[in-house]
Amino acid sequence: MNTPQGSELFSAIVPAPFGAIGIRTEAERVRELVYLQPRFGDKAPENPTAELAARQVERYLADPDFAFDLPLLEAGSVFQRRVWDAIQAIPRGTVRTYGILAKELGSAPRAVGQACGANWFPLVIPCHRVTAARGLGGFASNDDENGFHLSVKRWLLRHEGATASPWQQQSIWD
Repeated sequence: MNTPQGSELFSAIVPAPFGAIGIRTEAERVRELVYLQPRFGDKAPENPTAELAARQVERYLADPDFAFDLPLLEAGSVFQRRVWDAIQAIPRGTVRTYGILAKELGSAPRAVGQACGANWFPLVIPCHRVTAARGLGGFASNDDENGFHLSVKRWLLRHEGATASPWQQQSIWD
């Protein structure tokens, strides 16, 4: 197989309906999950941790109710971990706004958004379930790849059966 430049950075690459998911491992833990453009081909897992992560990503892609159980490398500040814990408590098929999470955490919406953008483990910490009050909002810190990350967010929310929350002033699909 002809592997695209950059695939050597990953311990495994799992194909996904929107492109692929790159898995990085370190010291028998998952170091990072990365949404990748469709130009990346799949890559067989290089180690047992990558194999475990790849199988769990595949199970989630087949079943949005699948619950991840991966050894994650410790990451993030104390505040980011608080935000990530709150995100993990959002049930599948449900969204919360940055503002609602900020109120729950005694913080500001921008700080919650920054913590979402710093998430090393998307899918496991489902930051795609956090949206703006007036629509989908941002995703993955910035979206400089022709809307790629927002298209991933839309796919994930549809996969999970999400609908707009009553407090949202506009559809999450806009």
